[in-house]
Amino acid sequence: MSCGCKTSGDSAHSCGPKKTATGCENVNTCGNSYKLSVFDWLSNINNPAPNRCDFVEVRFKNDRKSFYKNVNNIPLHIGSVVTVESSPGHDVGVVSLTGELVKIQMKKKKFSEELALKIYRQANQKDLEVWQEVRKKEDAVKLEARKIAQRIGLEMKVTDVEYQGDSSKITFYYTADNRVDFRQLIKDYAGAFRTKIDMKQIGFRQEAAKVGGIGSCGRELCCSTWLTDFRSVNTNVARYQQLSINPQKLAGQCGKLKCCLNYELDSYLDALSNFPSSSTTLETEKGKAFCIKIDVFKKKMWFAYVDSSIAWYDFDIDLVKKLISKNKRGEKTLPLEDLKQPETSPQSIDLIQENNVDRFEKKNRNNRNRNNQNKPNNSNQGQGGQPQGQGPKKNRPERQERTQRSEKSENPNANSGNQPRQPKPQQQPKAPVEKVKSEANHGAEKAPQSNPNKKKFKKKYPPKKDKNE
Repeated sequence: MSCGCKTSGDSAHSCGPKKTATGCENVNTCGNSYKLSVFDWLSNINNPAPNRCDFVEVRFKNDRKSFYKNVNNIPLHIGSVVTVESSPGHDVGVVSLTGELVKIQMKKKKFSEELALKIYRQANQKDLEVWQEVRKKEDAVKLEARKIAQRIGLEMKVTDVEYQGDSSKITFYYTADNRVDFRQLIKDYAGAFRTKIDMKQIGFRQEAAKVGGIGSCGRELCCSTWLTDFRSVNTNVARYQQLSINPQKLAGQCGKLKCCLNYELDSYLDALSNFPSSSTTLETEKGKAFCIKIDVFKKKMWFAYVDSSIAWYDFDIDLVKKLISKNKRGEKTLPLEDLKQPETSPQSIDLIQENNVDRFEKKNRNNRNRNNQNKPNNSNQGQGGQPQGQGPKKNRPERQERTQRSEKSENPNANSGNQPRQPKPQQQPKAPVEKVKSEANHGAEKAPQSNPNKKKFKKKYPPKKDKNE
C-alpha cells in the first residue's frame, strides 16, 4: 500500500503534517518524510542498461535513513510504505529514493551492498494500524523516560524516542557531555515499557536536526531541511570572513558554530588570496604602521600608527603592495596622512568624548538654548501681556482679587472697591463755581459717623498735686 505521494522527493512537495495536493493526510503514516529529501533528477529518464538497480532508500522517523534490497522486484516508487527486515522482527518505513541515484548515494555514504537488508512487502493494513498505534505512544514514553533518568540522577537528556514498526523495540536517542552508566537505567526502562530497549547517543547537531526550529535568519534550520551531512566548523572560518568572534552570534540553536559559516568560505579564500597578509607593517617617515582591518568587498586595508591608533587610514590593496615593495628596497614611505585623509573610528570618537572635560557643560548649554527657543517672545505680545491680534481675556473673580491685593500693596491710598484699577481718565472741563460750593456744603452737612469697631481710649490727665505741697 502506498501513501499516495508520487513526488520526486522535493521537500516542498513531499508529505507533511497537513493535507497536501497529493492527498496525504497522516504524517505518522509517512514518517515525517519531508526532512532531508534528495531530489531525484533521474526519475523521468529511462535506463538503457540491462542491469537494473535493485536497491532503494527507505526513510524512517525524522532523519534516519537506510538502503534495502528489493529482492522480490516489487514495483516501488517514492512515497510507497514498505515493510522491511529488522532485528528483531520487522519495521515500517517510506521509500524516499529509487533508481540509479541510489547507487550514487550509497557510494557517497560508503554503504556496503552486503550489509543491505531485504524488503519484505508493501505494508498492509494491519502493519499500518500497529505502526500508527505505537507512534502515538512516543510522546508519553519520552516524558516517562526523562523522569526515570532524573530519578536515578544521570546527567543526560532524552531527546527523542522511536518505536519499531512491530512495537518489539524502542530506541532512545540521548545527548550527554560525559559517559553515562546505563546498567540500572535499562533495567528500569525494560520493567516500565515491557519491550526491548536500545540506547543511541547523538551529538548536539543531530539533536537540532531531529527537533527542528527557526534559525536567526528567519528560516528553518538547514540541518532539519536539506543538509545530509555535518561538516566541522571552527573559529578560523569566522576569522577568514572578518567576523567578530562572538559565541552568542556565531552559535546556532545546537550551541555549536553555525553550519552556514562554511557556505561562503571558498569565495572568501579566493578573494583573500589577492590581499597582502593581515600582519603587514609599513615603514613610514613618521613611524611604523600596522594593519587594523580588512574589507574584502571594497578591497581596502586600514592602517594606523603603532604609537597612536586613534586615526585610521584606508588604502587600496594595489597601493599597499607598492608600499610594501618600496619597504623591501629599504626606502621609507611618506606619512599616512600625506597619502590618505584620516578616518576616525567610532571607538576613537567615544574615547575623545569621554576624555573631554567640558562634555557636560556643552550638553547643558544646548538644553538652555532649547528652553529659550520654546519660551514666547515678549516683543510679539500686545497690551496686557497678550499676543498681538488677540483681545484681552475676561477677568475671573479670583484674578480680580489678586489684582486688587497687588494694587493695595503698591499704593495704599488707592480707592477701595471690587472693580479693578482703571487707567487715569482724561481732564474734563471745569464746573461752575456755584455748583462746586453747593456740593461742598452738601458734604459738610453730613457729619462723619463714628466707627463702632474703633477702640475708645480714655484721656490722660496730669497727676493731682497734694495739698501739702
